[in-house]
Amino acid sequence: MLGNMSKNSKKPRSKARNGFSINEDNEGDTASGEALKLPSYIVGTGALDRLVDAARDYARAAASDNTLKAYATDWKHYTRWCRLKGTDALPPSPEMIGLYLTDLASPTGPSPALTVNTINRRLSGLAWNYAQRGFSLDRKNRHIATVLAGIKRRHARPPLQKEAILAEDILAMVATLPHDLRGLRDRAILLLGYAGGLRRSEIVSLDVQKDDTPDSGGWIEILEKGALLTLNAKTGWREVEIGRGSSDQTCPVHALKQWLHFGRIDFGPVFTRTSRDGKKAMERRLSDKHVARLIKQTVLAAGIRADLPEKDRLALFSGHSLRAGLASGAEVDERYIQKQLGHASAEMTRRYQRRRDRFRVNLTKAAGL
Repeated sequence: MLGNMSKNSKKPRSKARNGFSINEDNEGDTASGEALKLPSYIVGTGALDRLVDAARDYARAAASDNTLKAYATDWKHYTRWCRLKGTDALPPSPEMIGLYLTDLASPTGPSPALTVNTINRRLSGLAWNYAQRGFSLDRKNRHIATVLAGIKRRHARPPLQKEAILAEDILAMVATLPHDLRGLRDRAILLLGYAGGLRRSEIVSLDVQKDDTPDSGGWIEILEKGALLTLNAKTGWREVEIGRGSSDQTCPVHALKQWLHFGRIDFGPVFTRTSRDGKKAMERRLSDKHVARLIKQTVLAAGIRADLPEKDRLALFSGHSLRAGLASGAEVDERYIQKQLGHASAEMTRRYQRRRDRFRVNLTKAAGL
């Protein structure tokens, strides 16, 4: 199955295909649009050059920055692996990729074995990188598909899910925040993220108004009955309705208005950094990592899951805990939760539902036993 590998030992220096220039010696080449150029038989003009620049920008925008960074890391790791094995990454060899996946699952060196999900992600990264270089990687090729199927069968484990943050948790977390400008901002982040079932990237990508900034991922409208968020998310554009809470202390819309008012924010990113003294909102947008750090920090401060060591508590909670909390805690028809989270199927929504009161419905007794 893994024969005929010697044909990859020949090392072409560079190739040009479909307008992409590829330097095979550069293992850090991400092929994210920087190499896009006109074919050699077309004479460039100012107008065409501007179109090339615009096309390059669109190519970069085809995936998120985090995805592009991950794909770049995947490619760098694979090209280095190929070089150590005395072969080349281009053109794609299903046989070598099958061996690479095997080494990820059962490494011959000191590196730890990767999970099945991470191996799948690595393979997706390779397929993307090959596509950007004008090559097609057939993931159904037997040298890849059968090895991957065997890895899944032998090493697959149930997915590790983050703990859901429920209503009582989010209130305890909010109560630990100070009543200064940073506290107002972080309170709004937690309440808005929880009530909207938002991803951390969706929270920090919000602008006050439509088209405020080029890197906007959506905007907000504050209405009489709540806030309407228009988001450009992973699955496309969607609207998220966030109703007003039962009191100002727990209302995400009130918290958002307080932050915007005292931060004097009426244009650009909704959630920004603050000055060193914490008294002034700056113009720079917050990173989504701030949301993850904020959740972990307030989980510890609120004493949530204090029965566990601190290290385990930190590992249990992340940005996804807000989405899981809404899915698990909202006592409404499942279809409304599915719409709020932007899921294409009810099955995906159910993956986010993690109830601490297991066996709430006892089908054994209901069946007459």
